[in-house]
Amino acid sequence: MTILPIVPYPDPRLHSAAAPVTAFDAALATLAADLLDTMRAAPGIGITAPHAGIGLRLVVIALPDAQVRTYVNPEIEWASPETARFEEGSVSMPGVSADIDRPARVRVRYHDLTGAARVEDADGLLAVCLQHEIDQLDGLFWTRRLSRLKRERVVKRFEKLRRAA
Repeated sequence: MTILPIVPYPDPRLHSAAAPVTAFDAALATLAADLLDTMRAAPGIGITAPHAGIGLRLVVIALPDAQVRTYVNPEIEWASPETARFEEGSVSMPGVSADIDRPARVRVRYHDLTGAARVEDADGLLAVCLQHEIDQLDGLFWTRRLSRLKRERVVKRFEKLRRAA
């Protein structure tokens, strides 16, 4: 497969909503496989098509010790009132992370690569990844979930890392 170039922060494409996938074909399956290779090379545990500059609602997640999951046109159908705090980052902003509070459990409606409709309940790290990646599909980069002060600190750390590279 192919390792795709990752769109770096603060590219405006990371702040644009992705279009729904309408063709469930071999090209979509190839894109999903390429995203998986790209994510593993980054490295990361989740990636969206917009991270590779492709404005489609496609997510690939590969948690440690779990099978690869692919979500086409995912939407959060329900989120629990209870929250959980996890450290988050992005393949588009490597080297920096911060703790973010999100709902502890979610129900996600999506399609698989064949176009079949699915519903999945998730908790723990999978719930966090789904919310994080669906935010990205909606044009909401993860740092927008931070307070202004924390966001400014993360961005400054990232800029310092980029200058040092």
